[in-house]
Amino acid sequence: MRTRRLGIALMVMAGLAAGTVAEAGTTLRLGHTDPPDGLRHKAALLFADKVKEYTQGRYSVDAHHSSTLGDDPKLLEQVKLGAIDFAVTGVGIYSNQIPELGLLALPYLVENYEQGWQLFDTSPWVKEWFGKLQTKNIRYLAMWEAGFRQVTAKRPVRTPEDVKGMKIRISKNQMYLWIWSTLGANPTVVALGETYISLQQGVVDAQENPIPTIHVQKFYEVAKQISMTNHIYAPIPLSIYEKRWQSLSPADQAAIQKAAMETSVWHRKAVVGEDDAMVAEMQAKGATIIKPDIPAFAKATRPVYDKAAENFPKGVLQGLLKDTDVVKAKYPVK
Repeated sequence: MRTRRLGIALMVMAGLAAGTVAEAGTTLRLGHTDPPDGLRHKAALLFADKVKEYTQGRYSVDAHHSSTLGDDPKLLEQVKLGAIDFAVTGVGIYSNQIPELGLLALPYLVENYEQGWQLFDTSPWVKEWFGKLQTKNIRYLAMWEAGFRQVTAKRPVRTPEDVKGMKIRISKNQMYLWIWSTLGANPTVVALGETYISLQQGVVDAQENPIPTIHVQKFYEVAKQISMTNHIYAPIPLSIYEKRWQSLSPADQAAIQKAAMETSVWHRKAVVGEDDAMVAEMQAKGATIIKPDIPAFAKATRPVYDKAAENFPKGVLQGLLKDTDVVKAKYPVK
């Protein structure tokens, strides 16, 4: 009898322990570079809530903000190595893994949000080249939003001539280097977390980023001239460590994919819905909003396409441009 009672007790304890493990689940780490009050972190928290809900607690996501796990290139590299599970970083950063993805940062490749969404959601070219990330241990899940890149500078930028000789902060990206070199500027790689102080101390004269990043990083405080150049559409992919993905059950893969896509829908609406309000707030705090000569910038950066044609196989570049022509015809600028 005593042996039987001991066996029952052990079974109960084992059941309780298993329940504790199941309740706790597995924690996955996600890294990004925005502060906690930015839309990117709000999207990360929404994603975390959805993952926990859709996996019934089997997985939770610990979202790390403010570059605490590394700057943008390092975050993606850590996903590749399995040091973290997810990264949300600019689409241009992916060219450090697959150079062809840098073509998505060609200047004025798309001209409005509808074109950008259609390109990234339906383009066979985009699907093919993001799929190649799996050879780097990275799996693309969904395209979150950041918006179009703009310039914040210490002096007004209205025409391409205004950036000549200007030392402008860029992230590590070949296409960004080509663009600003073509315009006669002096592109300088600086980590996002060091950009504010670099502007403040005069290490650089300007920087370029989407409005949500300019707003949340407060770059307008130290580079008050905001020029709405719209020179690159710059969404922010969410990616996962490929081996982590392969370790998931089909049900949990589907749950995490669903969470990623639903967050993308929310994030796009949030950025578009708040862009104007963020611009108005920055203007109220002393920033000057400039409407530059965009056709002049588009014309001045056309040589970048020639540079791309010299460095990539003709079929690769033409495949992307074919897909962009399709979306531009479907969603023309009004």
